Amino acid sequence: MTRIHIQELRDNIGKKVTIAGWVDIRRDHGKLIFIDLRDVTGKVQMVALPFNKEAHEQAGAIRSEWVIEVQGNVNKRPDKMVNDKEENGDIEFEMLDITVINEARTPPFEVNIDTATVDENIRLKYRYLDLRSARMQRNMKLRADFIHTAREYLRGQGFIEIETPLLTATTPEGSRDFVVPSRLNRGKFYALPQSPQQYKQLLMAAGFERYMQLARAIRDEDLRADRGFEHTQIDLEMSFVTQEDVINMVENTITHTVEKLGYTIREKPFPRITYKEAMEKYGADKFDMRTEEERATGVLAYAWVVEFPFFEKTDTGGWTFTHNPFSMPIPEHIPLLLEGKNIADILTTQYDLVCNGYESGGGSIRSHRRDVLEATYHIMGYTKEQTEQSVGHMLEAFEFGMPPHGGIALGVERTIMNLTGETALREVQAFPMTRGGQTAVMQNAPGELTTEQLLELGITVIKQKQI
Repeated sequence: MTRIHIQELRDNIGKKVTIAGWVDIRRDHGKLIFIDLRDVTGKVQMVALPFNKEAHEQAGAIRSEWVIEVQGNVNKRPDKMVNDKEENGDIEFEMLDITVINEARTPPFEVNIDTATVDENIRLKYRYLDLRSARMQRNMKLRADFIHTAREYLRGQGFIEIETPLLTATTPEGSRDFVVPSRLNRGKFYALPQSPQQYKQLLMAAGFERYMQLARAIRDEDLRADRGFEHTQIDLEMSFVTQEDVINMVENTITHTVEKLGYTIREKPFPRITYKEAMEKYGADKFDMRTEEERATGVLAYAWVVEFPFFEKTDTGGWTFTHNPFSMPIPEHIPLLLEGKNIADILTTQYDLVCNGYESGGGSIRSHRRDVLEATYHIMGYTKEQTEQSVGHMLEAFEFGMPPHGGIALGVERTIMNLTGETALREVQAFPMTRGGQTAVMQNAPGELTTEQLLELGITVIKQKQI
């Protein structure tokens, strides 16, 4: 008999069907044995009646987290036995035959409760068990629904989904790169992408006009609750646009997606606040505008932060970019950039999307002119030769007909944190790293390479003494 999912039981009342899943809990009342079974679609109460001795004996031997397949009758509960607080509380599954597919050891923690209070190291070590819990199942499904809905909307707006390389060159985008040694080019290294920034700009040069990607971004930066080595972003870029065009497209995408998922947005259109105003009012460029009542009800308070300073002072007294060296200044400040004057006053076309105290996305109108990008790198202290070495391929692309363009990267994890109310990235990722940056389920990374691997790569490792 073909297996059906638990969510389909209500459509099969009065029929004999087969379901399968994990034993959530077993309750032995002597004559009656109850088992709550769950699968990816939900949970249902099953009962073994005493006159069916074989099923009764089988049910008596079963324990939590065993994987079983059950044939039985789908019965509608009498009105007086309907439990509105219980999932599928209006039906009951009468077990006729049970097949044990796989027994299970006693888990290191209960998975049929909220595991938030369980020691995090244990949760991450046994993440595949943690992911069985109802909260984590909800988080992962919501993440998938958000991505699907946003992707569907953007495709309807003419965006083309294009993948960009994971093995690339080191780029000046603010964080440290993770590097990968090359076996075929000993002594040389690839970098893993901090973002698809340069590739998506080159796609604008290629004439695609509207690009999108579910992009993995990998950055060797200090870890914290809302930041990890790896994250996913909805990356998009548009040609022949102004800042207003990009902001409107992103705002429409977010509004369509989160409202379709059932969430409430505090204010539409999203308020716009300058960086200067944000720092004066909130003391930060990411802030939470909600009232206590709105926090309690899960309202989403989106806002745009605009008019960022292009440059900031380095520790050595020089200048570096605040967000992205590939941004354009606001139109009236292009002359200042080209002349290298009043550098602290130059504003950029950078825009950040903030929500409930988190930065949910960031982007800008990009430089599409050689003189603007060269001037940006000159202000940062690069010689012509160093600029050519760093971004010469971009400068050359500008000379082959680069359209004006801009885009944004929307953080998937930060957005799902806002939707779920979670306060840590790890709660909305399937297999996150530990706080110390180690893999959790596969407990050997970062790890040492064998002598053979090092020889093949032409690498010598110098170990430092532990202080």
